[in-house]
Amino acid sequence: MSSFHNTMNGDLLLDIDEILKNPILMVSGLPFSISIMSILFAHEMGHYLTCLYYGIDATLPYFIPAPTPMGTMGAFIKIRSPFQHRPALFNVGVAGPIAGFVLAVPTLIVGLAYSKFVIMDTSEGWIGFGEPFLFKIAAYLMGKTPPDGMALSLHPVALAAWFGFLATSLNLLPIGQLDGGHMIYALFPGLHKRISQVLVLALVPLGIWFWPGWLLWFVLLLILRLRHPMTMDDSIPLEGLQFGLAWFGLAMFILCFMPTPIYVS
Repeated sequence: MSSFHNTMNGDLLLDIDEILKNPILMVSGLPFSISIMSILFAHEMGHYLTCLYYGIDATLPYFIPAPTPMGTMGAFIKIRSPFQHRPALFNVGVAGPIAGFVLAVPTLIVGLAYSKFVIMDTSEGWIGFGEPFLFKIAAYLMGKTPPDGMALSLHPVALAAWFGFLATSLNLLPIGQLDGGHMIYALFPGLHKRISQVLVLALVPLGIWFWPGWLLWFVLLLILRLRHPMTMDDSIPLEGLQFGLAWFGLAMFILCFMPTPIYVS
């Protein structure tokens, strides 16, 4: 597991107090902020530009500020007109994850280049991050696999890439009206509801045995409902390129997915 040391509890309050006394310290957060905002913006612009291509009425991206570890709950666009057919739905759904993923990969490479090994001190509180397959591959190729007794202290840019991969995997969950849900409906409209039901239930054991955050996603997805609206013409089939992109979407999901994204010690 890759990890980075982080101040927690009282130490975090001291850090906030220090920033309030010396606001210039906020500049040190720009590499992370610019990186994560760029990845999220690329993701949503992938959706937006594809909507524009098909003449689908959609807004420009909105960012959702929130007191989370990455400072936001992500970004979204609002689609205000129905999808004409399944190919349009599929392409809009897959374009966002591809755009964000393509930007996150070089961001990861740059961030790992500046990440350093540190001695793991278990006497203090620290936050660990699960490693998606892509992280493991990149770390191995770049000589960033930590030796025994050490951890990889992620540079803020690498941390932004990590959050970008997490967002990609969450969006690609083939459930409801997530990006993965759009893709599954376009591929198998008759099976979409059943696939959504099975996979949303699978989040419960994941939440019990791996990461409690999956239980929050389980509740959120039930609130948002698992059904997917029909397109204006569901009879129009997908083309060969879109089946290829479906396999690429599956590969992105496998490379980015983590059963335990975050753990605290």
